Amino acid sequence: MSDSYKIFDQNAIYFLTLTIVEWLDIFNCEKQKQMIVDSLTYCQKEKGLIVYAWCLMPNHLHLICSVSSDIGMSGFLRDFKKFTSKAIVRLIKETPNSSKEWILKQL
Repeated sequence: MSDSYKIFDQNAIYFLTLTIVEWLDIFNCEKQKQMIVDSLTYCQKEKGLIVYAWCLMPNHLHLICSVSSDIGMSGFLRDFKKFTSKAIVRLIKETPNSSKEWILKQL
């Protein structure tokens, strides 16, 4: 892993790109998009996340953010990725889609 991918200051402002495995277009359904928004809102209220800018694309999320709590950027990323990955899989399973099985296999 390159030094450019390490978090040296837990409370600094970072530009993050969080991608879906194999760049699958997961965020093309309203439920998945809303889940990301709800998760970011929760992290703002409960984990000290400060969002300066963000952009949700069909297969990735850009964030310019910092974390003001003791959890730090590493803790936020760990918790956010863990929760959203499970929520995405759950939503895909619940949503009728002809390619659902293929998507779940890729994930």
